[in-house]
Amino acid sequence: MYLQEHYRRIESTVTSDGQLRLNIVERKLPDPKPGEVLIKVQATPINPSDVGVMFGFSNVAEAQTVTEGGDTSLIVPVPDAGMKAMRGRLDQSLPLGNEGAGLVVAVGENVPAEGLLGRTVSATSGTMYGEYSTAPAIMCLPLANGQSAESGASSFVNPMTALAMVEAMAQQGSTGLVHTAAASNLGQMLNRICIADGIPLINIVRSEEQVALLKDLGAAHVLNSSDPNFQRALADAIAETGVSLAFDAIGGGKMADAILTAMEMAQLRSADSYSIYGTTTHKQVYLYGGLDRSPAMLSRGYGMHWGVGGFLLPTFLASAGTEVAGRMRARVSKELTTTFASHYSDRFSMEEVLQADNAKSFASAKTGQKSLILPT
Repeated sequence: MYLQEHYRRIESTVTSDGQLRLNIVERKLPDPKPGEVLIKVQATPINPSDVGVMFGFSNVAEAQTVTEGGDTSLIVPVPDAGMKAMRGRLDQSLPLGNEGAGLVVAVGENVPAEGLLGRTVSATSGTMYGEYSTAPAIMCLPLANGQSAESGASSFVNPMTALAMVEAMAQQGSTGLVHTAAASNLGQMLNRICIADGIPLINIVRSEEQVALLKDLGAAHVLNSSDPNFQRALADAIAETGVSLAFDAIGGGKMADAILTAMEMAQLRSADSYSIYGTTTHKQVYLYGGLDRSPAMLSRGYGMHWGVGGFLLPTFLASAGTEVAGRMRARVSKELTTTFASHYSDRFSMEEVLQADNAKSFASAKTGQKSLILPT
């Protein structure tokens, strides 16, 4: 049983005077509610979704670390447009951390103590950037003997998102997938899944170094979006694979438009006849990231059978049902240190997260870079 009454965690606040502040605050240690466990957090990753809550629409390039009266804050200016976009969270201190791993030190009612108490688990809660976090027991994955908290810290967001993409592909009848920012940790996981399952995957990256990286990992189709022949090469790859579904981590700009255009170009090659409404196979691009915050630009030169929408993992899991979600979690557990292994470029204490240079680094979302917070 735990003995302390309070614990520390990182919280983010957008103030009415145009600042975003990250602070380490002290909170009362909660008792787990029925169906919950209390976890002593040992490792928790910084995902792009975490950065979105952590910094919102602030200007991280101008972040400064300030110490006042012994308390350290990371202070980031927020432009007028950012204040308008975040007006719903003004002067609210928000906890952070979608996922992580650590030791279960207490369980609530309706949670069998012999099942999780004293076990190292990975979990998702939204409050992992602290020394302790409560989480629903059903969202906990007990780690096998020999698996560390670091190895299990990133077992939810990226692995389950990659598997959700494959599940969505099957549901929508596509023969394979197109994926952008494909050299990321998530992209490499998706590549391993598709190789193992025999699924055609068209990887889009932005440099020859990233092309070489994925080719070395066995990827069959890797395209550099900065290549002058990118559009034609993308249409060729789609024509070869028959892919009609894409997941775009970039979000803004012309990438979704380029993918839809290439799909239409590929489908026209085998069309029986011309129609002013374009080809009849539905083309779908899901935006699941925001590496480019500018508006998505669509030329609409691909007929009328197409769609662009958002893709959010919790929404997909809720619609997919418990059987699908359970199957996905079982695979993550089985392949945690192989298919779904994450690699970290940096490790920070909570205090180091508040250092401006560190924040600028992990907020930049560089491809293949992933940081880990070690709260305790």
